Amino acid sequence: MPAVITVQNLRKTYGSTVAVADVSFEVQEGEIFGILGPNGAGKTTTVECIEGLRKPDGGEISVLGLDPRHDRAELTQRLGAQLQDSNLPDRLKVWEALTLYSAFYKTPADWHELMDILGLTDKADTQFRRLSGGQKQRLSIALALLGSPQIAVLDELTTGLDPQARRDTWELIQSVRDRGVTIVLVTHFMEEAERLCDRVALIDAGRVAALDTPAALADQVQVEHRIQFRPSAPFEDELLTSLPDVSTVTRKGDLVIVTGNSNALGTVAATLAGEKIVPEQLRVEQSSLEDAFIKLTGTHVHDEGK
Repeated sequence: MPAVITVQNLRKTYGSTVAVADVSFEVQEGEIFGILGPNGAGKTTTVECIEGLRKPDGGEISVLGLDPRHDRAELTQRLGAQLQDSNLPDRLKVWEALTLYSAFYKTPADWHELMDILGLTDKADTQFRRLSGGQKQRLSIALALLGSPQIAVLDELTTGLDPQARRDTWELIQSVRDRGVTIVLVTHFMEEAERLCDRVALIDAGRVAALDTPAALADQVQVEHRIQFRPSAPFEDELLTSLPDVSTVTRKGDLVIVTGNSNALGTVAATLAGEKIVPEQLRVEQSSLEDAFIKLTGTHVHDEGK
């Protein structure tokens, strides 16, 4: 599929501080592309350069064939942005915000339809200050889509939301992509990137540490799988430690913990079945995107990005 965004050797500094050292990637039409990393990694600066809000100190950027520095007026008609800090005036009502933002576009979307799609119709007369966190994020998405954009940039969209509101927002993001909009999703939530993104750029200290699908990145690290269960009958550790796919067997009370390679689960299950032992309360922990990030960068990304 054609690339709608191309970033080559992007660099941005603020005095002696290097915010973006060397970032390159392409975003394909119709995908959800994740930019993942801890706070201060250069994620927001990168997307602000893509949007034309900041001027790079080096490198090249093309968005829908446009240069964000020279073609920003045209680009704003084709790219929608939900910024990390996009609070509206406290007393501004939902319908007023949508009407105001509609005036910025030559061919705006029907904001009544957007309110229906995003579940905001019953909040049309509600002031911004009285919206819940999830409702504010829904309004942010609506504002980003008002210009019927080909690309939407969503920056830390679910930060500060409770788990249910976060999952509701994930469903909204997927529905936006289903409408044909390419999405650039900036996040520090590993689960969010794994759940939503077709491909992810792991950014650390202003550089791309890795770029691939979440599953492929997790597979790269080859972290041992961890299998936990409670056996229906006692057995000696040697039954499992003798298996070539198993590294260790440890116990915590009646809980058995087995570590091994990607084939360990199958061989352990087959061996236990041969002894007529049922692994009850079975739990398997596999390599994750967070494992990949830590191994590739040596950096932990905490849930709230502190």
